[in-house]
Amino acid sequence: MDLISIFKALSNPTRLEILRRLKDPEKGFPPQDEGDVHTVGVCVSSIQEGVGLSQSTVSDYLATLQRAGLVEVRRVGQWTYYKRNEANISALAEFLGKEL
Repeated sequence: MDLISIFKALSNPTRLEILRRLKDPEKGFPPQDEGDVHTVGVCVSSIQEGVGLSQSTVSDYLATLQRAGLVEVRRVGQWTYYKRNEANISALAEFLGKEL
């Protein structure tokens, strides 16, 4: 677990908001046509629409969250889906509870 990468990723309000919204994606983002958001994840276009930023900015933010290990990525055809990496988020919460 790279704490510096995680804290840098979470230091941006929009990245933090994306992670919060991914916790309950049906409430956090507009509906999407493909797949169950809890199984497949949320499509970049739905995330983009939900936060109101350009696709390139949202893609950059999601890449930062992925590098920090906070989200998982799944490619289905031409689409990319994101969901929270609950195992890593739980490990982070446990670490913070014990160490800080």
